[in-house]
Amino acid sequence: MRDYKDTERVDRRIKEMIKQNVVFVENKAGSLKRVTGILADNGINIYGFACFDAPEFALFRMITNQADEAEKLLSENGYMNRVTEVIAVDLKDEVGGLNTVLQVLGNCNVNLDYIYTSYHRENSLPIICLLYTSPSPRDGLLSR
Repeated sequence: MRDYKDTERVDRRIKEMIKQNVVFVENKAGSLKRVTGILADNGINIYGFACFDAPEFALFRMITNQADEAEKLLSENGYMNRVTEVIAVDLKDEVGGLNTVLQVLGNCNVNLDYIYTSYHRENSLPIICLLYTSPSPRDGLLSR
């Protein structure tokens, strides 16, 4: 069956848990630039990011080359932030690539909390960074 083959294909593309930074950024002009400026001034490279707004603050999620150092620098500069882990999944650069991954996750009854893209530094191919709550990563997808 097609779903089974797709599941196998996606399982092989699930790479690892990687660190991401999550920063609370005030919804004011220049706020995000100050965050990225602190990181740039300290040699921290942002590989991928997503920004989700709320009434007073935005959640700025990013994959960097130095997640723990970024957390330290941002805390020292008064930013509420933390390091969490997300799942990195290779994404085929082809029509339907994202749909295939989402179909497999849906077939496994996975409830996505969020999803965004980044890329491999070595080969510039896309990856998806995602977090889900059910089922737990320990209970299935990462162990296949």
